[in-house]
Amino acid sequence: MTAFLDLSVVLYRPDPDLLARSLDTIGAASDRLAAEAGVQTRLWVIDNGAPQAGNTPSPFRALLDRYAEGGRPPATLIAGQGNVGYGAGHNLAIRRGDAPYHLILNYDILLEPDALLAGWRYMEAHPRTVLLTPKVFGPSGEQEFLCKRRPTVLDLALRAFAPAAVKRMFAARLDRYEMRDVTGDAVVTGLEQVSGAFMLFRRDALARLGGFDDGYFLYFEDFDLSRRAMALGEIAYVPDVRMVHFGGKAARKGGAHIRMFARSALRFFNAHGWRLI
Repeated sequence: MTAFLDLSVVLYRPDPDLLARSLDTIGAASDRLAAEAGVQTRLWVIDNGAPQAGNTPSPFRALLDRYAEGGRPPATLIAGQGNVGYGAGHNLAIRRGDAPYHLILNYDILLEPDALLAGWRYMEAHPRTVLLTPKVFGPSGEQEFLCKRRPTVLDLALRAFAPAAVKRMFAARLDRYEMRDVTGDAVVTGLEQVSGAFMLFRRDALARLGGFDDGYFLYFEDFDLSRRAMALGEIAYVPDVRMVHFGGKAARKGGAHIRMFARSALRFFNAHGWRLI
């Protein structure tokens, strides 16, 4: 009997070249997982930028058809729902899948060829782990620190909006918030918050959590989900699982993103408790 890994990617007007590169690396990592562990990857692509009505073909259909070449299971495209948000988009796939593990993934990433295999093997060997996060690098090769300790309002304000000179004054504080002291080349467990760019979940835990909170349109939906996952088991940083991330910061994306960031931060602190400084 064939084992499966479900993987979902949400799109909203993506860079087509980066999407093509991302799908290539997902395909290569899926092939390695199938060859070494006999596990097939089922890819769900949620297009939040597609029209809500009509029969307009998706501009990504050709890329998804190319992805399925070589014997991979065909990618499933979910479109027509409009821009429901990042978490709600992933939920459309989470609620349809039934594999023992579900990987929530950004499109702006490049997986290492062994990423899925290493993640699968770790989860199989550590049944208490409900959520796995990888070691992440930026496009220039520098490590990105996407695991976080529980934030205060000051931490978020400094990280998102403070000028470089002010950030240097608070460098030790920000480094601690970003867990730079521990997330190196060794496995770390007992994490509190991890990035939605890559969240490998155990299916039964994800189902018990109900997926993302649809009330977050963008930002903090991943922190909310991770904090809720803590009650069900361990969250692990596994550096053998690696990827490159091309994501940007909210403050660099204009006023609309800043407003979304602020609304989501308010919802997060209301749900998980306020800590000002």
